[in-house]
Order: sequence, then structure tokens, then C-alpha cells
Amino acid sequence: MASHKLPNYIRHHRKRLGLSQEDVAFLLGWNGSAQTSRYEHFCRIPTLRTALALSYIFQSSIHELFSGEKEEVEEAVSKRAQILEEQLQRKSSSRAAARKLDFLKSIIIPKAGRL
Repeated sequence: MASHKLPNYIRHHRKRLGLSQEDVAFLLGWNGSAQTSRYEHFCRIPTLRTALALSYIFQSSIHELFSGEKEEVEEAVSKRAQILEEQLQRKSSSRAAARKLDFLKSIIIPKAGRL
């Protein structure tokens, strides 16, 4: 991925609010700060439940908090959508296939948008 965005901005938001890793761990119901540190150092990706909790704690959208991760996921899905689109164009010309193709085009990132 050619983006300059970090996978997440947990540390940034924690520091902005003056919270320690232990404070965040406590708010999440954990003993110790090791898991918080793993997220901040991009060693782990939080579960959806944890991501939602972090979003609530930091009063920040998940898109903002995990913008780099979001970009990476979107690019991967877009590439797979392009492959599926190519397969459908070769296989079928039914109404259902046309509907799928219209949808797939809506989630494919134009090649100029990829770096």
C-alpha cells in the first residue's frame, strides 16, 4: 500500500486525551496495558468490539481511528471486485449479472486512484 497513513491512530488519540495505556486498558476491561501497546505498535488488529469501544472512548469515528487499515481493506476488496467483474463479463449476460456488474463497478477503485 502506497499510502502514508498509519494503520491506526490509537496512540495519537490516547495522548491527545492525556490517557495512559493503563487507563485505556482499564476502560476496555483489561488487566495491564500489553494489549493496548500491541495495537499502538501495529502488532495486532483489534476485534470489532474493541474497535467500537476505542471509537467510543476516543470519541472518534472508526474510519478516522483506523484510516490506514480502512484504506488497505478497501484496496484489497476493490482488487477482488475487479477480478469478479472480469469473470462475470466473460461468463454471463443475464439481468442478474448486469446488476452485479453495476454494483461491482461502484466499489472498484479506478486504477488512477491506486498508487
